[in-house]
Amino acid sequence: MVWQAALDGRAMRFRLAGINNQNFLMLDEETGSWWQQITGVAIAGPLRGRQLTRIFHDEVAFRIWGAEHPDTRVLVPANDSAWIAFSTNWEEETARYPVPTRVRLTDSLPPRTVVATVELNGDARAWTLEALERQKVIIDRVGGTPVAVVLGDDNKSIRAFQATVDGKFLELFAEPGSIPLRLRDGGTGSVWDFRGRALEGPLAGKQLQPLGVLKDYWFNWKNYHPEGRLYNLGPQ
Repeated sequence: MVWQAALDGRAMRFRLAGINNQNFLMLDEETGSWWQQITGVAIAGPLRGRQLTRIFHDEVAFRIWGAEHPDTRVLVPANDSAWIAFSTNWEEETARYPVPTRVRLTDSLPPRTVVATVELNGDARAWTLEALERQKVIIDRVGGTPVAVVLGDDNKSIRAFQATVDGKFLELFAEPGSIPLRLRDGGTGSVWDFRGRALEGPLAGKQLQPLGVLKDYWFNWKNYHPEGRLYNLGPQ
């Protein structure tokens, strides 16, 4: 999750303060308030209850990002960064820790299943990587809006878009084996790329509206979205 490092027009500096149930806690140096990374809400200190502004972010493989943005710059961690001291087997070691949760997980998903999630119009929806690997493109609805969740050709990068153009619904399909990934809509036959741009066909030049995607552990996402819904992939 990416948040604007400012509140009420005041720039703020944040640093790692601790871990709450394996979730990053930030401390702002201006007021000493503690902030939950997953929600952007201050949970302790003078600013308790305040909310940071979310910034759209894209989590994709550098190969994909670099091809789309050849002039991009890469941030190199400082040598004194706390992350430098972490074990290279951090994910493996963390997997052995318990995962307490305030909500009852009534489905069959293991707590540490990684899900891709989207929030829109007060609604929250999650899709497993397994479902995306099987379908490549999932057409769904979040907050009453048709969305297309797309898995990149690396089977790791995920993007989501509003599945509409000029108010008309689009049903998108991935062209099998296409690298870079190419999508085609069933209505007009137009060809789209992984950035949501129509490259060929009647809709050439159109751009789908991107939606923020967050990858998270199922147990953690469910903690903060107890009413959130999980997409179930039916028999094919």
